[in-house]
Amino acid sequence: MASPCLLIEPFLDMMLAERGASANTRAAYASDLAFAATFMMAKRKVNLERANEDDIRAYIAHELRAAAPRTQSRRLSALRQFFRFLASEKMRDDDPTRHIDAPRLGRALPKYLSEKEVLALIKVVNKMSGREGLRLRAMLELLYASGLRVSELVSLPLGAVLFDHGVVHVRGKGGKERVVPLGDPAVDAVRAWIDCRASFQKERGVKSAFLFPSVQSKTGYLTRQRFFQKLKQIGLEAGLAPERLSPHVLRHAFATHLIDHGADLRSVQTMLGHADIATTQIYTHVATERLAQTVAEHHPLANSTTKKKRP
Repeated sequence: MASPCLLIEPFLDMMLAERGASANTRAAYASDLAFAATFMMAKRKVNLERANEDDIRAYIAHELRAAAPRTQSRRLSALRQFFRFLASEKMRDDDPTRHIDAPRLGRALPKYLSEKEVLALIKVVNKMSGREGLRLRAMLELLYASGLRVSELVSLPLGAVLFDHGVVHVRGKGGKERVVPLGDPAVDAVRAWIDCRASFQKERGVKSAFLFPSVQSKTGYLTRQRFFQKLKQIGLEAGLAPERLSPHVLRHAFATHLIDHGADLRSVQTMLGHADIATTQIYTHVATERLAQTVAEHHPLANSTTKKKRP
């Protein structure tokens, strides 16, 4: 969507250069700000950078009223950051969003798989033959063993897994690096894939510096979308509903299962690459809710009206 506001592009450049925003984040901000700029010009006859508080409130009332609270919050967040940028660059003296409250959001608990369900997925890939099976096994084992984001997983360089130390070296959001320990199954699966990787490249006529190369992809590595498709297929064979599966669900499973088995929150935060421990704390809520559900379902006094009276 083309935008009549010429100052959006410098703001997006700043997000990339100074804040290490990903390409996906940049695209989301570009779309949200272009949406707002188009409204301002069409309905309020003002460029976005000149909008006042009344203009912003009109935008929220007329354009965002039917949107989900999360969408409203995201688009308002884009505006806040844009106007703060303008103020910091002395392009305007005020922030028209400073008195506008974001919609209240219920905190959704992350979707995840049980340990039994993850093992069912691994069992399926273990039965797959050939190089494709070895590659998928390595990716699945690595994802569940380390909690990587899918973008981090597919773009791993060839030397990312340090076999002698049993760890994977990851460059995450904003270029921040972290080292995540791996269990033996993941290390063995990656080693088995690397043993046949050279023949895979030779047959396809491609040389790649990535751990999971691809001929079709412009990036040189297997795309997130392609891995997502493969994961759905594996899930179907494992008897899992496709809508329950995504690479991020396995990241959630990694964190949830660690917390279940007594891992401390700081360690999980470090392995996930969360900048703020508050982001990691959601997994303690998952464990608490599951415990509450267990009590509600199995404690003899949890729902006394439905229990038979004792003799």
